[in-house]
Amino acid sequence: MPPVLPCTVRAVDTAHLLELAREAATHGFSQRLPVDWLQEHLAAEATHYLLPTLIQRLTHRPEMPVQWRCRQLLTVSTGEQIWGLLDILPDTFDKIPETLDTTSKKEIVSRIGRAVTVRAWVERKAADAGTEGQDQKSAPA
Repeated sequence: MPPVLPCTVRAVDTAHLLELAREAATHGFSQRLPVDWLQEHLAAEATHYLLPTLIQRLTHRPEMPVQWRCRQLLTVSTGEQIWGLLDILPDTFDKIPETLDTTSKKEIVSRIGRAVTVRAWVERKAADAGTEGQDQKSAPA
């Protein structure tokens, strides 16, 4: 019997999120951010959130295990919250403790809906860095 997608949100700290990203990389899951990118950009002491959204079965790759595709709400070093995707093994997800109450979960789902994507945040950050470089070039010496 295939696993049933849980209707919940789980909270993890940065160290745990990095472990999940390493596991996803080890398995070659398609939806994950590089561990080095996460280490560079995540707020070290933040709490991040995982919301399972679909069951990922790769029928063209039967050797790949079933995964939960989770939306993740990440807190980056600027204090902003952005969202991305992370594929997680069902057993791995089930081992994450259930620590949030219903009200908190609803509020987190709402924040995910309002957050910008990782890609949009990276593009904005790059554009801001380019603008700062132009300002410095045109600033009087």
